[in-house]
Amino acid sequence: MSALALTRPRLPAREAYLPAEQKFNQLLTQLRESQTQQMSHSELETLIETEGRELLRLMLQGHLDGRAPGTTTTPVIDALGNRHTHQRLQRRQLKSIFGPVTVTRTGYGGRGLESLHPLDGALNLPAERYSHTLRRRAAEIAAQTSFDEVVSSLEQSTGVRVPKRQAEQLITRAAQDFDTFYETQRAQTAKEVRASGSILVISSDGKGVPMRRTDLRKVTREAAEVRQHKLAHRRSRGEKTGSKRMGTVAAVYTIQPFVRTAEEIVADLRPEGSATRPPPRPEDKRVWASVEHSPQSVIRQAFDEALRRDPAQTKNWCVLVDGSSYQLRILRLIARDYGVQPTIVLDLIHVCEYLWSAAWAFYPAGDPRAEVWVRKRLLKILRGGSSLVAAGLRRSATLRRLNKQQRAPLDRCANYLLKYRQYLHYDQYLKAGLPIATGVIEGACRHLVKDRMELTGARWRLQGAEAVLRLRSLRSSKDFDQYWEFHLLQEYMRHHASRYAEVKVPVPQSSLDFGIKGTRIRLVK
Repeated sequence: MSALALTRPRLPAREAYLPAEQKFNQLLTQLRESQTQQMSHSELETLIETEGRELLRLMLQGHLDGRAPGTTTTPVIDALGNRHTHQRLQRRQLKSIFGPVTVTRTGYGGRGLESLHPLDGALNLPAERYSHTLRRRAAEIAAQTSFDEVVSSLEQSTGVRVPKRQAEQLITRAAQDFDTFYETQRAQTAKEVRASGSILVISSDGKGVPMRRTDLRKVTREAAEVRQHKLAHRRSRGEKTGSKRMGTVAAVYTIQPFVRTAEEIVADLRPEGSATRPPPRPEDKRVWASVEHSPQSVIRQAFDEALRRDPAQTKNWCVLVDGSSYQLRILRLIARDYGVQPTIVLDLIHVCEYLWSAAWAFYPAGDPRAEVWVRKRLLKILRGGSSLVAAGLRRSATLRRLNKQQRAPLDRCANYLLKYRQYLHYDQYLKAGLPIATGVIEGACRHLVKDRMELTGARWRLQGAEAVLRLRSLRSSKDFDQYWEFHLLQEYMRHHASRYAEVKVPVPQSSLDFGIKGTRIRLVK
């Protein structure tokens, strides 16, 4: 910063709000004018919003001027023990949600020392020029729509123009404390544990995110580089883009037991039918997704979250899966590492899909007899007879003398039922009131990832994709407000408190503490 060749007295605190008062009176005068009396309500709203935003900016500027110069009566000592004795009045710009303002504050320095500004700490000013409230607005918009819309919406609602690149950086900074926030969550008390549902559910799944080639995982990137497409402008059947990076989605929640019969399940699956009884709703549901962390890391986070909720493991732990062998292997290894023995349940909807695929081997498409066939076998599976159904499928294929191609869907279904038979004890799950479908995680994959990350033409950078997924996760888990308070505290520690001795910012005095007369301090810009 360069020193200006002038000094000036500090503005008395009582005069700091004069510009705001003048603007307010000007607006009142304008509203009373005959020309304004002819305006429609929408024109009035636009006038008051535009002029009112400037009034709010002047009020904020007046408050900042009233707190200047932010000197302190206690010694200013940095984290290394150096005493900062040289004082200079310095300015910095801040873009608020009302518009740009100037913060004038005393900088404490010394030979070879970087200036410290106690008033910056008292105001918890960000490291960049954009205010934390503006950053929050950008983060909330980015969690719902594109970065271009972030820029447009911010300018429309605040009048502040934030370039797209800067908006992306703000959003990345806004999400940087996501992992730390959940790592520092306190374990629930025994009373809170008892008050929630007796079933603790963990579920995870994978969902691809379209990425720029440089941000794909190494194996995917190398495969994409050598892949030759048959056509120049579109993919042929079976060809993949090779442009997606697999993200992992996880969910943890508690729920009350819901005891049902096999007949009730089959009846509830009918498209025209309605549920015989409304199921209990998930409690304290947390969902999140990551393209940066590996599946192992995300699933470990899910077990950490589960242990935070039930540290004594007094609940009935249930893990819902979709039949991925890779996912199951990770789950079993991590459960063993954590010393827990959850009940692993295979999603019933995936089983139904295999049954329907097998049914078309016997009946033409659209034949209502196929529905009856599926319903009978699903009922038997729900009663604990998955192995019997698998054997019956193969026997039917043999008796009907189906060739290899005709019986392929039957063999796939039978193999699936036999491979995962240890996770198909639905008769036991229903008696225990456990959930048997992965609707929560399927919904999370659609809401967290697909609805935002697969916008037409989107190709993500890793850092930006991870930030947006974190922000969407916080909103879906209803943790955004609590997270933002935590984030502001982390910002204070990072940029202010950590720079001072004993991690404590000296308390600055406002101009109210000095009376009307101000001292002359050299101004640097």
